[in-house]
Amino acid sequence: MTTTETKIKKPKVAKTATTVKAVKVPKTKVSAKKDKPVSKEEGRVILRIRVRAYESKILDSSVKQIMDTAMRHDATIVGPVPLPTEIKKYTVNRSAFIYKNTREQFEIRVHKRLIDIINPNAKTIEALTNLSLPSGVDIDVKML
Repeated sequence: MTTTETKIKKPKVAKTATTVKAVKVPKTKVSAKKDKPVSKEEGRVILRIRVRAYESKILDSSVKQIMDTAMRHDATIVGPVPLPTEIKKYTVNRSAFIYKNTREQFEIRVHKRLIDIINPNAKTIEALTNLSLPSGVDIDVKML
């Protein structure tokens, strides 16, 4: 054995039965509140834009236009996130008397996209409000 090494002694264990003491653990209060959403942090503002249209091509072109405008003003963008397409179906009788059992079905599809702009500055918001989009595109803007 060298001088730097020391011998480790194993503790002697008694082979008799030992009693276990119950240790009291202090109870901690569990709060029923959930963690705050990420968007509610101090100093963090999210501009949530929800775009809806009947035609997906027009919707995609308008979303691209919104994103280009936001990127031009150095904004942080999350998205576009495609939301589920809303399908409304309508069933109509073809005739009222003889061919009563024949029916026609029509449907309307509403395509949706979601864009989040994180910490937008005044120039970004002003550029987005002055943006002209094609008719048939519905925009819903929320500040979180």
